[in-house]
Amino acid sequence: MITIGRLADYAGVTIKAVRHYHRRGLLAEPPRDSSGYRRYSVQHAIDLIKIKTLAGAGVPLARIKELLAADPGRFATAIADIDRNLQERAEEILRARERIAQLGAGDLLFVSAEVAGYLDRLHELGVSRRMVQMERDGWILAQSLSPDEAAAWIADKRDAIGDPEFRAIYLDHDAAFDWSPEDPRLHALADRTRRWLATRHDGSESAEGPVQDSAVARLVAMSVGASSPAWSRLAEIVKEREAGG
Repeated sequence: MITIGRLADYAGVTIKAVRHYHRRGLLAEPPRDSSGYRRYSVQHAIDLIKIKTLAGAGVPLARIKELLAADPGRFATAIADIDRNLQERAEEILRARERIAQLGAGDLLFVSAEVAGYLDRLHELGVSRRMVQMERDGWILAQSLSPDEAAAWIADKRDAIGDPEFRAIYLDHDAAFDWSPEDPRLHALADRTRRWLATRHDGSESAEGPVQDSAVARLVAMSVGASSPAWSRLAEIVKEREAGG
């Protein structure tokens, strides 16, 4: 008969682990002797080694008692089931690691590759960090609420950003964020924006998607709560121009 300390040494575990297995009902707990100590048998040592081996192989503690009592056929079936579960967990961990690796992209992790490429292009063009962040937040929202429409919108935006005139208008809208709402340049910018939209959409009455809102800045600003008196005034001027034909 052996003590709990010697039992733990034989199996290569801690006394705390032995007591944990007792509480989980995995290892039978012998009664105390006349001295008040629990004395373990060789069978306890064998059972503890089996428990340690199964746990070390990744078998959940909740399944170990079942396996210890199983006949060879049931044991093989249970092990196959556990192996499938472990494989699924391994795949989940791999996917999680891939996502973690993408964290190097920072905020771009939360948008599609197409949007990320578009935002990178804005950086290259010298668009302000503020504007890029507003665009990013707007795309995060759009892709979550309406992924199909967002996919069409980003295709349109990526095409538009290839137009030199659109790029110039976009940069002016970006700069206008800090203008006074009384700045006379807002009228010229409104007219220039309307002309580009008319050309872009063959004179149609309205344009859909983010391109129209650039006054892109306007839709994105509304989405993320940005505020610019100049942008608000610009929107009013555009409406006035539209009402006046």
